[in-house]
Amino acid sequence: MGKGDKKTKRGKINRGTFGARRPRIKKKPSVETKISIDKKAIAK
Repeated sequence: MGKGDKKTKRGKINRGTFGARRPRIKKKPSVETKISIDKKAIAK
């Protein structure tokens, strides 16, 4: 149980992998991309 353990969070960090213990953090789309002023201006 530690850095060499594949099933623990610390082991996942050490190996640089992801899984159930350490899921990938998905980036939230920024407010600027949702409400794009440039796109609305072109559409009209």
